[in-house]
Amino acid sequence: MDVVHARAAGIDISKRDAKVCVRIPGKRRGQFTSTVTTWGSTTNEILGLVEFLVKAHVTVVVMEATSDYWKPFYFLMEESLPVMLVNAKHAKNMPGRKTDVSDATWLAQLVAHGLLRASFVPPKPIRELRDLTRARVTLVGDRTRDVQRLEKMLESSGIKLSSVVANITGVSSRLMLTALIQGVRDPAVLAEFAQRRMRSKIPELVEALTGRFTEHHAYLAQLHLDQIDARTLAIESLTARIDLAMKPYESVRDALVTVPGVSTLVADVLIAETGADMAVFPDAGHLASWAGVCPGSNESAGRVKSSKTMAGNKYLKAALGIAALAASHSKTSYLAVRYRRISSRRGPAKAIVALEHTILNSVWKMLTTGEVFEDLGADYFTRLSPERVKARAMQQLQQLGYDVTVVERSGAIMVRS
Repeated sequence: MDVVHARAAGIDISKRDAKVCVRIPGKRRGQFTSTVTTWGSTTNEILGLVEFLVKAHVTVVVMEATSDYWKPFYFLMEESLPVMLVNAKHAKNMPGRKTDVSDATWLAQLVAHGLLRASFVPPKPIRELRDLTRARVTLVGDRTRDVQRLEKMLESSGIKLSSVVANITGVSSRLMLTALIQGVRDPAVLAEFAQRRMRSKIPELVEALTGRFTEHHAYLAQLHLDQIDARTLAIESLTARIDLAMKPYESVRDALVTVPGVSTLVADVLIAETGADMAVFPDAGHLASWAGVCPGSNESAGRVKSSKTMAGNKYLKAALGIAALAASHSKTSYLAVRYRRISSRRGPAKAIVALEHTILNSVWKMLTTGEVFEDLGADYFTRLSPERVKARAMQQLQQLGYDVTVVERSGAIMVRS
């Protein structure tokens, strides 16, 4: 097998240290020697390792993406060395012969023969934007769990507020909860705090607010509400910071939000996770595969064992899921019609994945060619194959027991039973 990199280094990283294998040509032609050393994971140790590898004249340094432990090594090396980050699944060692030393040696051998593919690591501005958007996703999830804890506590006190209102932290609900905490126990008085359209549900609210809410429940309710408020303030602060970091990408974000289902928050995640530079993805299929929104390939002896989607970027996939769900609820967009067509045949779960794929394909094309998104329209499939639509409509009427006659000249349909 041809040697692509004569002088290569493989690094197996753990939390406290790293095993580094340097593979260089030996004295005889075709022979190579491998030397393994141990280095700490502190900044000074890593800087010393960088000097060591520079003196060894290595042409490539490879490391596995192990948790977050690879980050200090990669970020300190990327300016001085040709460093490559790889997926651990792509460089898996033989079972039963796995040690830190053998892993480093195996990595060096694989990269020396060009058998590893580099993972996508975005530039520093995008990495910082990623940190912000991912922190916001985490905080939103934490706030949702706090709301769920509040709802469970109210259920234990006999307060069934969530069975009447859609959001127990909304304006009306918050006024009622505040009054409960302050000692108001009369359901009729509490129900009067309902605002606007919620006032039409006052009779239901009186029933829902009848319970055994005590001082103990008041303390817990206040605790949960304080947590929710703290999360909300942190989310607002992060959103303001993201808006500042998004300044160079405002035109990209404005273009992305024209896609049905893609909100500003979803567009932020799309930019942060892909880097808004489609040059790193050869085509839309590569991007869809990286995101994990296309069928997998598992075939042996001519038989397809599985075609389920592979694991991909979970943050990007979650954002696409939100966009696909929003688009599926539309009435006039092509994506909504596509969702209903696929859902009727293969189920809603696969239809959502199909919409995620379609949205991501549109994003790739927009950011690659600079084209403006144009919705194909809810009547796209009708215009694409009018004869099929007509035949389907006639078939449905016949199944209902009607004889159908179509007058081609005017396009009218005459139905007689």
